[in-house]
Amino acid sequence: MEEARYRALLRLAYLELPPRRLLSLLEYFQEPEHIFSASRHDLLRVEGMTESAAARILNAPELTPEQWQRWQNSSARLLTWRDDGYPPTLRELENFPPLLFVRGSLQERDRFAVAIVGTRHPTQYGRSVAEKLSRELSRYGLTIVSGGARGIDTAAHTGALRAGGRTIAVLGSGIDVAYPAESAALFNRIATQGAVLSEYPPGTQPDAWRFPARNRLVSALSLGVLVVEAPHDSGALITATHALEQGKPVFAVPGNIDTGHSAGCHRLIKDGATLVDSVEDIVRGLGIVSEPPPERTVEVPSLTPTQQEVLRALSLTPKHVDALAEELKLPVAQLNAELLILEMHNLVRRQPGNTYVRVP
Repeated sequence: MEEARYRALLRLAYLELPPRRLLSLLEYFQEPEHIFSASRHDLLRVEGMTESAAARILNAPELTPEQWQRWQNSSARLLTWRDDGYPPTLRELENFPPLLFVRGSLQERDRFAVAIVGTRHPTQYGRSVAEKLSRELSRYGLTIVSGGARGIDTAAHTGALRAGGRTIAVLGSGIDVAYPAESAALFNRIATQGAVLSEYPPGTQPDAWRFPARNRLVSALSLGVLVVEAPHDSGALITATHALEQGKPVFAVPGNIDTGHSAGCHRLIKDGATLVDSVEDIVRGLGIVSEPPPERTVEVPSLTPTQQEVLRALSLTPKHVDALAEELKLPVAQLNAELLILEMHNLVRRQPGNTYVRVP
């Protein structure tokens, strides 16, 4: 039964329907297997369904043995938007992908993430700055998100890996298609120290139009977007635009005014993006504590359900104890006791004014 469900989901993925139409189908029929046995009349009852889209589903080819085997060989999981492991921030998108292919692991702490994007043809300066800022952001426990492309993306992922931090690559190709090809080893490392994601089924080639669509996921997974060395026509500016539309801060590193390598960054700064010349500019802009958290030297013990609930309710923005107690419906005395335990294990940090933040 489980195999039949996955076969139906893969078959749907290969149709590459628009995300909202795919979501409407899955919500209407509940079980993906039922979609391919539905009549034309039943399909047309789905919100947003057109005659041409219904015809595509009715005439959809069967999943081939090669496609099934390719997915099994990819070591990827196939998540639906209902699954616990699906990133909750993606669900906030108007056109979030109902299906997501994942290599590696997605963790709860990945909600504390910063995207680093930029040109595929950086100068040595741009590459060094991207890797340096990625390393330093990783020291704060932040996950680094990027698109796995050449240039600044690769430098961002590499910086996080070298710092022992977590990083997420969002691909504009199938989960098993390394693009560029020389990044295959990098993607394997990312999958062991973070995750590689794609909304496209295995074997999907990196067509140019897929990358702007991919960029909305990069920004959605992040608290903010940092642009390093982007010319005026860089695709990284699309990611920055998505971030602004999603109400997230945009940061930009200035560069040489004579070369044009950073013309896109300069335009962002003129339009209100935060100018970055140190990692502190980013953490301040995100409202994060002003000092990197100390290294955890002891293994965190198992937490009680109440302690887990308190931890989930905290973010990188300070929250007053009274507001936290009201949100969790806990007596203040009990909440203070739970916070003390969490602080002893370096999972939360007390701030001025009887407020607390989560330590990433």
